[in-house]
Amino acid sequence: MMDNYNDISLLKLGRHKIQDFDAERLNDKKLKEKTDQFESLLVKTLLDVSMKDSNKLFGKDAGDKIYQSMFREEISKVSAGGFGISDTLFKFLKDKN
Repeated sequence: MMDNYNDISLLKLGRHKIQDFDAERLNDKKLKEKTDQFESLLVKTLLDVSMKDSNKLFGKDAGDKIYQSMFREEISKVSAGGFGISDTLFKFLKDKN
């Protein structure tokens, strides 16, 4: 009878550890998404400043600035996580928790 009680306790304890592990993985995933978004914002700002009125890919029509802005935004989203800023920030914030 005592063995069954211990087995049930171990199962409950194991379930809680699995739930804690899943919650930690979910929190890590959310934190990584946020740090990637932050890096994307930094890259977009860098692109906005460095490519200001120098991109000849787009014409000079009424929507020129809108297209350039959309182009830079997509470049920054695709390249997010590739510069190391996101990883460094993720590790720092994870260690703080």
